Amino acid sequence: MQMRRRSFLKLGLLGACALAAGGAAYRLVRGPAPPGRFVLDGEARAALAAIVPAMLGSALPQDTGDTGARAAALDGAIAGVATAIHGLPLAAQQEVQDLFGLLALAPARRFVAGVTGGWREADPAQVAAFLQAWRTHRLATLQTAYLALHDLILGAWYADAAHWSDIGYPGPLPELSA
Repeated sequence: MQMRRRSFLKLGLLGACALAAGGAAYRLVRGPAPPGRFVLDGEARAALAAIVPAMLGSALPQDTGDTGARAAALDGAIAGVATAIHGLPLAAQQEVQDLFGLLALAPARRFVAGVTGGWREADPAQVAAFLQAWRTHRLATLQTAYLALHDLILGAWYADAAHWSDIGYPGPLPELSA
């Protein structure tokens, strides 16, 4: 089946209208975006809880029973990401807020990230596949979004001195830390 120019233009216009309607519905349900600092709401936290293990891989402690080391490390990583985001300029915080808003919106999450259910039910392989797809995507916007998530998560993780030994970093030179 060959698509004609007129059909292609109609399809493009229909898609743009659907995206605009979805964005409007999201703003009606969620309200206007706060003009201030980044807020780590429930959906953003759920997205991070699914993305952080895929990004950190074996650096995150494995579940070894009921010790809760993995859950504590995951909570610490999410808190570190929130702290890192709060250190960004307000314009960058708004961009990160928009990224998490996109990931929270169900149709966008399905279309852009390929995660069909909610983030709490996301399969780790599905999350890893979406991250890999964003990392190598032909659109620079999705590559930039991947790099932002990557830098925030890994930067927050390795900013904690407890994880320096994992990468062989002995810490700052004593003459510089005094």
